[in-house]
Amino acid sequence: MRQEADLILLHPPTVYDFREKVILFGPISDLVPSTPVFEMYPIGFTSISEYLGRFGFHVRIINIALKMLRSKRYDAEEEIKNLHPRMFGIDLHWMPHVQGSLALAEIVKKYHPTTPVIFGGLSSTYYHEELIRNYPQIDYVMRGDSTEEPLRQLLSAIKTGGPLDQIPNLTWRDSEGKVRVNPLSNIVDNLNGIKIDYSHIMKKVMRYRDLAGYTPYQKWLNYPATAVFSVRGCTHTCCICGGAAYAFRKNCNRQKPAYRDPELLAQDMKTIDHNLNAPIIIIGDMMQPGREYALRLLKALKKLKIRNPVAVEFFVPPADDILERIAEAIPNFNIEMSPESHDEEIRRTFGRPYGNEELERMIDTSLRLGCQRIDLFFMIGLSKQTYQSVLDTVDYCRLLLERFGHTKRLIPFISPYAPFIDPGSEAFENPEKFGYKILCRTVEEHRRAMENLSWKYVLSYETKWMTRSEIVDSSYEAGMILNRLKAKYGLINPKKAEQTERRMQLAVKAMKEIDEIMLLPDEAERERRLQELKTRVRKLSESTICEKKELEWPTRLLRMNIGWILKNWFQIEIWHRLLALKNRGQWSC
Repeated sequence: MRQEADLILLHPPTVYDFREKVILFGPISDLVPSTPVFEMYPIGFTSISEYLGRFGFHVRIINIALKMLRSKRYDAEEEIKNLHPRMFGIDLHWMPHVQGSLALAEIVKKYHPTTPVIFGGLSSTYYHEELIRNYPQIDYVMRGDSTEEPLRQLLSAIKTGGPLDQIPNLTWRDSEGKVRVNPLSNIVDNLNGIKIDYSHIMKKVMRYRDLAGYTPYQKWLNYPATAVFSVRGCTHTCCICGGAAYAFRKNCNRQKPAYRDPELLAQDMKTIDHNLNAPIIIIGDMMQPGREYALRLLKALKKLKIRNPVAVEFFVPPADDILERIAEAIPNFNIEMSPESHDEEIRRTFGRPYGNEELERMIDTSLRLGCQRIDLFFMIGLSKQTYQSVLDTVDYCRLLLERFGHTKRLIPFISPYAPFIDPGSEAFENPEKFGYKILCRTVEEHRRAMENLSWKYVLSYETKWMTRSEIVDSSYEAGMILNRLKAKYGLINPKKAEQTERRMQLAVKAMKEIDEIMLLPDEAERERRLQELKTRVRKLSESTICEKKELEWPTRLLRMNIGWILKNWFQIEIWHRLLALKNRGQWSC
């Protein structure tokens, strides 16, 4: 049978049969663009597709999660049945996808028992041997944070029947069923050879005529946020983060971060600016590589005159002169920071070494320089954090809004760290040091947790200071208070604030109903009551503590460059027609 692609990358939902199950996901995705199905596929899919394309390999991306979310009639099994690549790839980057990833791999093997299935991502890297040993639907795991080149070598070996034992970063099962772990030796020193190219993705959309398969998340066409990556790895030691320096050293053998040259990063942003009138997020603190890197980036951006809204991320408040350079280089700049807590001791324990005075100075200077918006993200479920401390964090937000709220450009958020402590993080490896109790250790324990009926039981941890119930209750209480504060200071309109509070009240009530239903002795009655809850529960799991639209920065009305899209459509349409002629023998090349 003719192979339509060398590699098809499938992105799963968090729980494969989420459309049938009753699950109150809660606020686990409130502060990201995607829904609780986490339909946003990893940006690494984009770089893999672009990189392999340079070597003549055909790669296709299919966002199964998004397609399932968009239509009840969409049959994922039917689509997978009709795909015929040389290899399937499935991401398991963060553990919330574990149930969906494993279920999707089973479906692939059901219809394509001889086609290899490969897993990748940070969680796959951590659990590589367990995945290969315990889940026969997985043939390979590609480890590490930069798998573009090892994937090229694997595809070449599969295509030619070559040996696998020299392919770096690969964990595999040989013909005798023995698990083989090749050295994790492909660790790129820089990101100059790895590209996030949105024009490449648009061309793929047109080639496969599959817009939904490539759409990053449900609302992307309405609000097409984009990202550029300055770094893989990190210099910071945030204790519960699977992307912190500790985790990268332990899991990916990365001793230091790999950066993209600032001039190339600026050009990536200019490409987006040319093709999409969309917000651009610079992933990674530009100050991590040092002051000289940041100045080079800002110099290049000033020359290129980026018109799009740009969000810069800081892990530590930068100096005033850096903020002044940002204002000169990026007319429409925004700032994202995660102070985590108002309490400086909790913040330092987490891994953020700065005080409130530094944070407030940055806010004051940035607003004075014309920053369009500053998003501050606070977290619930931290080491040394009590229920009262959560409420005190909201009170600190009130003080900030009293001081800066008149500008309507400072937006605070608060959300639980959910659902899992990242495997490989320092707190996961040494929970006692940080006062955590880890409730899920293995892949299977995480998979089963994702099938629980409410997010309270999905949470994989408790702390010395708060139980799971207290984490849940404090999340809703803090969310309600902050919601009222935002309405008071004009950050959201009163009607929206009222709807959000009502949604939180209903979510609390639904969680109690689920607890009561699960105690019913009669299984048929339990199922009947749960089915009655299903529609209500689904509506309560998106925008629980805050509205998704609160995450959106001001941007231009027309988000797409229509001329560029039409130009690419025309080129691809000609290619399709020439290919059709060739297949009919009416044209040769």
